[in-house]
Amino acid sequence: MMTGDYPTTAAAIGREAGLDTATILSGTDLRRVTDEDLARDAASVTVFARITPDQKLRIVEALKRRGELVAMTGDGVNDAPSLKAAHIGIAMGGRGTDVAREASSIVLLDDDFGSIVKAIRLGRRIYDNLRKAMAFILAVHVPIAGLALLPLLLGLPILFTPIHIAFLEMVIDPVCTLVFEAEIEERNLMRRPPRPPAEPLLPGRLVVWGLIQGLLAFALVGSIFVLASLRAMPADEVRALTFFSLVTTILALIFVNRSFSTSLISALRRPNLALTFVLAWVGTILSLTLFWPFASRLFRFGPLHADDLALTIGAGVFALAALEVLKPLSRPRAVG
Repeated sequence: MMTGDYPTTAAAIGREAGLDTATILSGTDLRRVTDEDLARDAASVTVFARITPDQKLRIVEALKRRGELVAMTGDGVNDAPSLKAAHIGIAMGGRGTDVAREASSIVLLDDDFGSIVKAIRLGRRIYDNLRKAMAFILAVHVPIAGLALLPLLLGLPILFTPIHIAFLEMVIDPVCTLVFEAEIEERNLMRRPPRPPAEPLLPGRLVVWGLIQGLLAFALVGSIFVLASLRAMPADEVRALTFFSLVTTILALIFVNRSFSTSLISALRRPNLALTFVLAWVGTILSLTLFWPFASRLFRFGPLHADDLALTIGAGVFALAALEVLKPLSRPRAVG
């Protein structure tokens, strides 16, 4: 707390706010402290009293030199320099001055400090969900691209026609825009430290994790495709078997990326209406291709038997189990 009030007043307000007021640094004391000493001691002092606007700026800069991420709240003209210098300036929208609001990154319309916590919680959830969607996008396109190229490399019939790609995109797009957006917050959301400002939205570890998922899915579905072809199955049956296996594996990727920190059991218990609709859509279309001859001809699918369907389901279950085992080793630093 930085205030222009006298130390006694500042101590009383600080105690009511739950701050440790054992050590109070006044503006007079601050004039005798060098910038280096202030950078060293700023984190241990919780109350600054009789502080001038230029001294508020010094304190903010000292905390930044320590490597801290600084958020500054204020409502007056004298707060404007430090609001501007902080990583995040937060002004009061009701009683705040125009200068303070212009200098800030965030304006609290209700002048309620509790809104800061709500905004951080919401922002971290959105940021997490963006990362989940991006990891899924990276992972899901590896097996799709690989299976589009594999038949060409092996001299086998092409697997995907435009209708297959259209169906896959009608699954992938709603997952990215609706399913992950609707995911609830992680359990440790508000216990994390702030993320480094220079950290990219898609850090290296998340890229590697996405590639691991995609390569495992490609290896699994590609093996099914090659083995089915070696068994001299008809081309339309090979296409159906491979496509069903790919779809179940994609569903596994969705469940794997729903959470960075919770277990699969906990993630499955979390409600997500958009995911329910996607699963119902996928199940309906695949069922139609099995039992409706017109849909089978449209997708160029041959008949699948019970053992074939068991294999496709097993592919998804295996991918889900394997990636859940690998998740603790490859989990990205999910800070928000």
